[in-house]
Amino acid sequence: MSNAPAEEIPAEEIDLTEANEVIDKYLTLPGNLMPVLQGIQDAYGYVPKPTIDLVAERLNVYPSQIYGVLTFYAQFHLKPRGRFIIRVCVGTACHVQGAERITETFFGRLGIGHAETTPDLRYTFEKVACLGACGMAPLAMVNDDTFGKMTVQKVDEIIETYNARPMK
Repeated sequence: MSNAPAEEIPAEEIDLTEANEVIDKYLTLPGNLMPVLQGIQDAYGYVPKPTIDLVAERLNVYPSQIYGVLTFYAQFHLKPRGRFIIRVCVGTACHVQGAERITETFFGRLGIGHAETTPDLRYTFEKVACLGACGMAPLAMVNDDTFGKMTVQKVDEIIETYNARPMK
């Protein structure tokens, strides 16, 4: 056993002004935890740890309860995500139409895999079970934009289009 001090992980430093504004907005409403967490995620793009501690203190709930909510619902994220969320359907209809080739092309072009984010926070990539548009298979989405009948060439066009867009 070593007597060397454990390496400390630096605390994430963020401005809590927006989080406090969200909490203030819902503070007196019953059942306010979900809208507070949703508002914080909208403000920051994810739910940073310092905001969890702040919510626990201001709403008088245990951090473990907050983590329970954050890890139960897929809508919440505990790590920063990209400005552009790319989703590729890998459901049956998309799979048989070549979704795997589309997915691998995105992986290669972006240098990230499933549920990963580019270092510049421009892109997050996700494989999803279904996007509900089987007639357009294979299908991809970038945020709310839908791209059907995907091809490798369309992957390059999509990346070129979103690379040209501002980060905010």
